[in-house]
Amino acid sequence: MSSLDDLLAAARARLADAPREGLGELLPPRRLLGIPRAPRIIRRGAAWHLGTLLLTDDELLATGDILRARAEVRRGFTAESQRQRAELAAAARRGGFAEGETVHIGWQRLDLDAIGRGAASGPVKMVDDEPRVRWSATGGYVPLAGYLDERASLLIDPPGGAT
Repeated sequence: MSSLDDLLAAARARLADAPREGLGELLPPRRLLGIPRAPRIIRRGAAWHLGTLLLTDDELLATGDILRARAEVRRGFTAESQRQRAELAAAARRGGFAEGETVHIGWQRLDLDAIGRGAASGPVKMVDDEPRVRWSATGGYVPLAGYLDERASLLIDPPGGAT
C-alpha cells in the first residue's frame, strides 16, 4: 500500500462519523411523447467534502460545482449565471435531492495509479515522493497529509458560526 493509499485510508477512518454531501450527475433532458422534459441531477453517491477534494469510500475526486437543491420557482434574475444556477438547483430537486441538500456536480475522478507514478491528476501529484495537493489554481502544492488533517478537523468540529 502506497503512502497515498495510507493517507486516504486514515482519512476515511477518521471521517467515518462525519457528514457527507451528495454527488450528482446532470442528465440531459429526455423527451416523453415528443415533449421535452426538464433536466435532472441524479444521485451518484456521497462524499466527504475536503476543500478542493471529495473523498468517497473508494475514490478520490476533484470538486466541480457545488449547489443546494431547491424547488423551482419563478424569480427575477439580474444575471444569466444566477438563472443557470437556479435551474441546476431545481434539476437537483427534481432528481430526488432533498430541499436545501448540498450537491456536487462536475466532479472529476482522480487517477491514484497515475499519481503514484509521479503524474498529476487534477489537483494532486507526487512531489519528491510525497503526495501534495494544490488547493487553488494560483497556489502552490502543499503536503496532502496536512491538508487532509486540517480539512478533516474542520469537517468534524467546524468553528462556531460555520454551520
